[in-house]
Amino acid sequence: MFGAFLFCIITVMKRNTQKPEGQPTRGKTAANRLRRVDNFILLYEPALLTRTDGLFSDSLFVDLGYGFDARTTLESAVRFRRANATLRILGVEIDKERVEAALPFADEQTFFRLGGFNLPLASGEHVRLIRAFNVLRQYEEKDFAPAYERLAEYVLPGGLMIEGTSTPFGSLWAANLVRCVGAGQWSFEALVFSTNFHAGFDVEEFQTILPKNLIHRVVKGEPIHDFFEAWKRSAAETAAAKTFGLQQWFAASVEALAQKGFDVDRHRKWLGKGYLIWYL
Repeated sequence: MFGAFLFCIITVMKRNTQKPEGQPTRGKTAANRLRRVDNFILLYEPALLTRTDGLFSDSLFVDLGYGFDARTTLESAVRFRRANATLRILGVEIDKERVEAALPFADEQTFFRLGGFNLPLASGEHVRLIRAFNVLRQYEEKDFAPAYERLAEYVLPGGLMIEGTSTPFGSLWAANLVRCVGAGQWSFEALVFSTNFHAGFDVEEFQTILPKNLIHRVVKGEPIHDFFEAWKRSAAETAAAKTFGLQQWFAASVEALAQKGFDVDRHRKWLGKGYLIWYL
């Protein structure tokens, strides 16, 4: 028994003394800023949150870089546990004071730990889903791939990461959706755009919140440039649809984008809610 106890102490000490990889974020957030991100996951692949086969049975959802307080992690806990009441959730922050401030909100299924891209997992823990929002935008583009490679080490094959940027109150966001395909490797599955239409509908506004791997690549010769040029043309061609509302105009622009050869999801369950999914 003493040996097992000592092993647990060493495991925890090793986890807590590991130097976090990365840089502190500004830490600012707002209530429900990431609600539409969570709602997207619940629509896109609810089974990921409820899987109990193999190592998924006790695997974690990780909220990486939750900010100056624990609200985004706790809000996600409420949403995701409607699908899986026993889902284990880990909030990770690189700032020690932010972790200490969040600890009073921890319980048997909700944890807050000091860490970075090298996730602070205990022995035997695995990850089914990572959400990393407004984290990588402060880095240089050269740091993007190493961060992704590090995070891939912790995710079970078949698991997901959604990584991107939102406006301060979450009305607009854009994110990479990547799938772990085994041996710590990601496959880029889709680029997702989201709007609640509170600020209207302007395609160019999405360019300002692109993920770090794309924000500097909206230039001629790059696929993301061609995508935005085509979407802007599509929005102009379907502008008459805004007579019936911004949702209808948004949906019509995506339909026109599909006709130009882009692999975008045309299902109404996405378009009616302000989500554009471009499969890569």
